[in-house]
Amino acid sequence: MKRSRINAEIQSAIKLFDQIGFKLPPFAFWTPEDWSGRINQVREIMDNRLGWDVTDYGHNTFDKMGLLLFTIRKGNAGQPDIYAKPYAEKLMVCREGQVAPMHFHWRKMEDIINRGGGNLVLRMHGAAPDGTLSREAFEVSIDGQKIRVEPGQEIILTPGESIFLEPFVYHEFYAQQGTGPVVIGEVSSVNDDEEDNRFLESMGRFPAIEEDEPPLYLLCTDYKERVLKII
Repeated sequence: MKRSRINAEIQSAIKLFDQIGFKLPPFAFWTPEDWSGRINQVREIMDNRLGWDVTDYGHNTFDKMGLLLFTIRKGNAGQPDIYAKPYAEKLMVCREGQVAPMHFHWRKMEDIINRGGGNLVLRMHGAAPDGTLSREAFEVSIDGQKIRVEPGQEIILTPGESIFLEPFVYHEFYAQQGTGPVVIGEVSSVNDDEEDNRFLESMGRFPAIEEDEPPLYLLCTDYKERVLKII
């Protein structure tokens, strides 16, 4: 994925967040140079990969399969004695024609929230013991109300609505055609994005980046290389 496209998507997302009145923390707007001299202050941001995250899942077709995320707060499953928060919060943008692919989480439970913009469509399945899609119906909770979901059923969340998903529930989501891009919230238990995602089809979680221009803002996957060099 080209850095120029990542820069453009972040700028567009900032405008969307402003439109719905969701304010990001100050470090969201730090330039690469702003990280200099902050090593004692930014260790939690770096270790827990807070901040910007733009992915095409390694397919290089961001318009069709992709997602922009900003992790606002999160503990660390690998270092619970240091980072004791057992919860996490993210903000995401999904555009019309773009799908976040079918996956479940081994451990994470989450609320997925339509924070504003268009309508969010989720297509869901239970996970069979062998990791394939189950043919059994199951239950989910939408704003505290239990509903029965048939395999492959689509649920539409309008702005303000949310759904609670337990581990082993396969789900993919996208913006409903004709309603515009969706700003999605996620409130969840702590997870490790490299270990806790089980995609139905094999794919990567983070993109390979073509550095065709400098970054406007660092991605969470940039910290290890770029921040330590700056410091």
